Amino acid sequence: MDFMTIAMMAVLAVLVFFMFRNGKKRQRDLAELQSKVTTGAHVLTNFGVYGTIVSIDEEENKILLETSPSATLTIHRQAVSRVIEPTDSLGLSSAEAIEADAAALALAPDSESGKLALDPEFGERTTDNEGKKKS
Repeated sequence: MDFMTIAMMAVLAVLVFFMFRNGKKRQRDLAELQSKVTTGAHVLTNFGVYGTIVSIDEEENKILLETSPSATLTIHRQAVSRVIEPTDSLGLSSAEAIEADAAALALAPDSESGKLALDPEFGERTTDNEGKKKS
């Protein structure tokens, strides 16, 4: 065998090794996520909805998710992408942190123009931009 054939076999072996290693890591992460999915947990779904788990149907893999006090959704268990952990550094609960994020990203009444409520008006100085040159 020549050197090029041996090198190609070595590269193939390394690729197969990393493929199996990545698969095991994904399985471990998925098992960890599923163990955190319990009643009362604050979660984020794959389609971007935050909510609190009200009940879990293990037989049909369905979760009843409360998104607001008057709205609930029934979703598949695999639609949960992550469990939101409480933010201890700010002293806020998960629900308060989610509400703060939603309030910070609230759109202005002229939302059709794509302008956020947090954007400064034309010509208005902000503390972040002071001292910086405009390009």
